This record gives sequence, structure tokens and C-alpha cells, in this order.
Amino acid sequence: MTHSRKERENLESHDLALYAAHSADSLGRRYPEENHPIRPCFQRDRDRILHSRCFRRLEYKTQVFVNGTADHYRTRLTHTMEMTAVGRTLARAFCVNEDLTESICLAHDIGHSPFGHRGEYVLDDLMKKNGGFDHNLQSLRAVEKLESQYPGFCGLNLTWEVRAGLLKHEAANPEAELDGHPIGPFQYLEAQIADVADDMTYHAHDTDDGLSAGLITLDQLHELAFWTLAAERTEEQYSGLDEDQHRRITVRNLLDLQVQDVLTEGWRRLEKHSPQTIADVMNASERLIIFSDEMQQILKEFSDFLYKQLYDHPAVADANIEAVELMRGLFLHYIDHPETMGKKARKRIPEEGLMRTVCDYVAGCTDRYALEECKKYGIGL
Repeated sequence: MTHSRKERENLESHDLALYAAHSADSLGRRYPEENHPIRPCFQRDRDRILHSRCFRRLEYKTQVFVNGTADHYRTRLTHTMEMTAVGRTLARAFCVNEDLTESICLAHDIGHSPFGHRGEYVLDDLMKKNGGFDHNLQSLRAVEKLESQYPGFCGLNLTWEVRAGLLKHEAANPEAELDGHPIGPFQYLEAQIADVADDMTYHAHDTDDGLSAGLITLDQLHELAFWTLAAERTEEQYSGLDEDQHRRITVRNLLDLQVQDVLTEGWRRLEKHSPQTIADVMNASERLIIFSDEMQQILKEFSDFLYKQLYDHPAVADANIEAVELMRGLFLHYIDHPETMGKKARKRIPEEGLMRTVCDYVAGCTDRYALEECKKYGIGL
């Protein structure tokens, strides 16, 4: 039996909470299009993101370790996939729109530069006199302008709700709007879920990769309250595990503990505020989907540890610093030689200006392509 789009929208009205984003009530797309006969609008957005070139490039962009360092470390793509799975779990539990949550999760990092956050900092420095660089804003820019798949308009023409969900750092601004509609002071629930799912995921998988790389040790982790809680849960669940099994299940419990905490705290706040509409969620006196105060304290200690022992570890930092300096050289090369950029990028120069066009082009590079371009033009030699 095949459900039409209208039938699926009717199912949403029955299954989703009043404060959820319902496909039938979407604020729509910037460029009007006919509705799909089967897929609701947010499912259609999800598919457009999955089929985009900017999404596929995440496979070769750094999460923590420069891409290509080892086969099993997370990349920006695998991080996104793991985050999306967590986001769908939370969306289902809170009775909100899974397709919208998934779309925001899938698109949240497509504007990220090569070489992780250090790459972002370098692009922001290079663009400081020309509007700066922020990967969240770049993700929106990618889906609105840089993708070119459809006749008649630039971008993917995603719904307002997906595009607004990419502006998490902008929502706190009292004047923040998108297409004339406010995006804050708090985001709608699906966007809040995507935001917290991002944090949850890297706490767990960056720890896993750091252990695999030998840059952090179990002895160090046992000094931390968060790891201790997860290890205790592992021991309650299983007996007779070897060290490797214990470690893998404890990493999984890092994620489970966070999910359970957000569910408990989220339901407490939802019951307290009793939102009846999306506007009630966005104008509540506090954010509704967030870690408890106790978990936030525990996670701060854990995050501080990861920054000190993993992200700033010489084995990670030195490789990233070397890579981003090459990226800086590549940016300056394109400024001096714009003819060496791709044809589509060169066509945007009259409208966007040289600096922003080069920034877009470099931000869209994968780690691998950026390094190949540096080698091709003798940058860093």
C-alpha cells in the first residue's frame, strides 16, 4: 500500500506533538515548487541534501585526524551519520518531526572547511575584512547558493525550517530573521535536538578515536566522572569482558548516558512549560532540549580533557597546523591566480567578489583535494 503525501501529512497530525513542525504547515521554499505526490516537504529536503555534492565531500573532510590518517577514524561524513542517528532517536522520543531533524543533522556541517576547526579559524582570519567565515553560515550558503542542480534557481531550495535550523548561533540575536520570520530567541524543537545531538556524538566518538590512536589512555579516562559513570554501567550490564570489549561498550554508554539525560531533562522542561505551538517553544523562558545542570558540569570536565589531551595533542595539532598553513597558501594562490579555480567558481566572481568566491571554493575543498592542489601549484615546497 502506497501512502500519498497528503496521507503522510495526516499521519503527522495524528502522531506528532502539537509543538512539532508539521510538514503541512511549513513556511515553504524561497522559490515556489509543486508539492511531491508522495514525499512530504522535509523528506524531500532530506533527499536533496543526501544527493548534493557538498554532502558527498564530507567523506574526505577532517573530524579530528587529517583525512587519510587511518581507515577507521571518523570523518566529517561518519560524524554526520552518527549524529543523525542520535537526532532521529531523540525526535521520535519527543514526538517531533524525524524527517526535519534528520535534514538539519545531515546539512549542519556541509559548509565546514577542510582540516576541521583549525581550517575554519584560518578562513575566518583570511576573511576578517570581508565578512569573516563561520561554518554554520557557510552551510546555509552552500544550500542556498553554491549547489547548482536545478533549473530556474540556485541552491537546493530547501524549506524555511531546514535553513533556519542551520543558524543555531544566530538565533540568540533578538533581531535574527530568515525570510522575514524570526528564528529565535530559541530554535524550534527539531533544531534544538540537532544541536544537542552534535555535542553528544563527538563526546563519544572522538574519545573512541583518541583511544584507538593511543593519544589518550584508559587510566586517564578513569579519572573523569563521565567515563566512570559509563564504565560502571558497562560492569552492571556485562561480566567477564576483556579490556577491548569493555572499552567499546563503555564508549557506547557515553552516548546512552547523554541521550537518557537529555530525554529526562527535556520531558521535565516540556511538562513545566507545556508548549502548544512552535512559537511557544521558540519564545519559552529557557531552552527546552538541553543537558541537565549536573550533566553539563560532568561534560565540561570531559570536554576540557579532550581539548587538552586529544585536540591539542602534538600528534593531532601539528598535522592540522601544517595542513591549514598549506590551505592558507592555497587561498592566497587563488587570489593571485583566480583562473586556476573551477569554471563555476569563476562565474561567481562578478557577483560575489574575488575574496568571497575564493573563500567558498576553499571551504568546499576536501582535505585530499586541497593537498593535491597545493602539490600541483608548488605551495609549501
